[in-house]
Amino acid sequence: MEKTYWLSYDLGIGGNYEKLYGWLDDHKAKPCGDSVAYFQYSYNQGENPDEVLKKDLLGALDLKAGNKLYIIRKNDDTGKIMGTFIYGKRNAAPWEGYGSHTEEEVDQ
Repeated sequence: MEKTYWLSYDLGIGGNYEKLYGWLDDHKAKPCGDSVAYFQYSYNQGENPDEVLKKDLLGALDLKAGNKLYIIRKNDDTGKIMGTFIYGKRNAAPWEGYGSHTEEEVDQ
């Protein structure tokens, strides 16, 4: 079976991009702009494709604190597009505070 994924990645300034690029090349990934790749991932029936992909990627890469891997895929049950970090976490957006909306914060 196959599932379609987009991978957003940020390995920072000293990240081991060669290993990631090798993995992406082995999976015939297509570039989708800066630090985003599209690919089909094979898994066996009965397996959780997200978990299999996560195990495969984490086993192939030398990740460090501050690195990020985020997968985006279609949920087979709901049809909605979903995403999740398989390594790292979300930081504050660099565009915060530039918009025209204002939110009042109340300290209690």
